[in-house]
Amino acid sequence: MTATHTTERAVIAKRVDSGTADTEEIRDLARAAGYDVVGEITQTRTEDPAYHLGEGKVTRLSNVVAREGAVVVIFDNQLGPYQTYNIGNELPERVRVIDRFRLILEIFGQRAQTRKAQLQVELAELRYELPRAEAKASLAKRDERPGFMGLGEYDESREEDIKKQIANIRDELESIEETERHRREQRRESGFDLVALAGYTNAGKSTLLRRLADDLDVDENDDLHPDLDTTAESEDRLFTTLGTTTRRAEVGKREVLVTDTVGFIQDLPHWLVESFKSTLGSVYHADLVLLVVDVSESVEEIREKLVTSHDTLYERNEAPIVTVLNKTDMVDDEEVRRKKDALSSLAPNPVAVSAKQGLNIDDLADRIDHELPDYERERLVLPMTDDTMSLVSWIHDHASVDTVDYGDQVVIEFEARPAIIEQSRAKAGDLVGASA
Repeated sequence: MTATHTTERAVIAKRVDSGTADTEEIRDLARAAGYDVVGEITQTRTEDPAYHLGEGKVTRLSNVVAREGAVVVIFDNQLGPYQTYNIGNELPERVRVIDRFRLILEIFGQRAQTRKAQLQVELAELRYELPRAEAKASLAKRDERPGFMGLGEYDESREEDIKKQIANIRDELESIEETERHRREQRRESGFDLVALAGYTNAGKSTLLRRLADDLDVDENDDLHPDLDTTAESEDRLFTTLGTTTRRAEVGKREVLVTDTVGFIQDLPHWLVESFKSTLGSVYHADLVLLVVDVSESVEEIREKLVTSHDTLYERNEAPIVTVLNKTDMVDDEEVRRKKDALSSLAPNPVAVSAKQGLNIDDLADRIDHELPDYERERLVLPMTDDTMSLVSWIHDHASVDTVDYGDQVVIEFEARPAIIEQSRAKAGDLVGASA
């Protein structure tokens, strides 16, 4: 369903209720999707129920499209099915009309590499298309053939097909989520803390992931975690990360798995957030969430993005959240202090870093260590047997060992996650029972 095109010429359109329309983000999104933006039309007015813009502005839009030879109009607004239909009928022949969310879906479709990501994109596209299929059915009953330029051709069975496909995709995603839940538990049982990076797109999450895991490789862990990726892209473009990338990091005495996730986007409709909830599973079920924001942006922008992020996390998130003010290399210390004060209600006690230059990463690591669930201490007294040596080796792999004394018995003292402590006690009980 996702459009494929080679640098098609596009005209941007945007309506705002008041003030001046800012088209910077929609232009960035259009470029991220591969469009060549050749013109724009903006308007400040209340929404027209039939055309979204005023009729006169739609005529101007049509003239700009014709003059520039554009083949697509991209609205930085959410268009209703009938508005899309009406606008399409006023434009030159074969010009497509897409809104902000259709554009985001195109970008997601281009970035989706894994089966899970592809399913989520397809689910979101189907949810987007369903009300449009319903509108086409309604228009067809009134003998108003939906135009190709607006909603597309009418297929009588399409509405029912969409509902069946949605149900099938949900089932497959549920199966994938069950596998991932099992994997998370295996990782915790292997002694790993799970840390998730969240935040607005382009905040620098992928760069921070690379910095935290800079000196570590996942190769030694391939057998335990075959899904781990060794790299995460760091590029100045929107939605570089659609799936998740996980890498190992060492934080104090801890072995941590850090996962980078899809960036949040402002003003997303409910159906689009719902479609990507399984991608956010690694955030919702982490032991700690690092909420990354770009400190070089204005206080107003940062505040809006923190609110968006908190809203997305609020209902399902189970872990503590630490706000990371990234890109301190782009502002001076006084500006960082001022923004910390201004954002204190949304981001209490944040950590300011530059992932790009590696500034203050040690402080962030200390904070991660402090916020993760406390390790428990344990002291085991074991019989001197070959099986005991295997257990000591297992504890070294899964815990932070303080001392091991070898005599008539083996005495080992260590710190670990509660789950590891429980497993070690069970294994020690089996050994003592076997040697009795």
